[in-house]
Amino acid sequence: MPCAVILTALPVEYNAVRSYLTEIQEKVHPQGTVYEQGIFSENGQVWNIGIVEIGAGNAGAASEAERAISYFNPHVILFVGVAGGIKDVSLGDVVVSTKVYSYESGKAEKTFKPRPEVGLSAYGLEQRARAEARKTDWLHKLPIVPKVPPKVFVAPIAAGEKVIASTESEVFKFLQSNYGDALAVEMEGGGFLKAAHANQQVSAIVVRGISDLINNKTEVDKEGYQEIASYHASAFALHILAKFNLGVKTDSGG
Repeated sequence: MPCAVILTALPVEYNAVRSYLTEIQEKVHPQGTVYEQGIFSENGQVWNIGIVEIGAGNAGAASEAERAISYFNPHVILFVGVAGGIKDVSLGDVVVSTKVYSYESGKAEKTFKPRPEVGLSAYGLEQRARAEARKTDWLHKLPIVPKVPPKVFVAPIAAGEKVIASTESEVFKFLQSNYGDALAVEMEGGGFLKAAHANQQVSAIVVRGISDLINNKTEVDKEGYQEIASYHASAFALHILAKFNLGVKTDSGG
């Protein structure tokens, strides 16, 4: 049976992924990390999936991804959760990474000069995401399909250590100036793909639901968009797995 691992940062993200699994059992790493492992079955494929909630931050994502890969020896590893939309997206849309920019890497002179680290998603997963993004059959996995169905974008994502809550902030303006092709911003994808790069046998990708559009983040969080976006990201991520052909050789993320 093929194995996948899904990392999440927040409880709301974890619960959304967990809702799609059956036969769930707790697994405890020798160093204390508590996982759950369950079964996901669809499209004639049955996956054994380990899930874990790791908290926010790229450094933690890198170390926890490395640990999970060593423990489960998966074929595929995904980071699934929410993100802020930078451009071209609406609340509830899904962005799947082609690459993730670690935007805080650079040289501090009189002005900050970015020297970004770039993590690439696995080619096979990216191609499967592109194919499924053109269709709408993944929407049947959603507990509630909105009147305006969410769109899926396969595009770059930016990752750093800051929560960006205003389009007037220096960080947002910096992203616009230097990472104009990024559609979303989050806090774990860079570290996650860095760990995947060191484990070439594993295919990796990041799947994010848009829970806010930077401004009015607190207000839309209160309206439940973190939960909505988490379910949208989880549904599409698992749809990718259901359609992913392990027989096709792919390069690992990184």
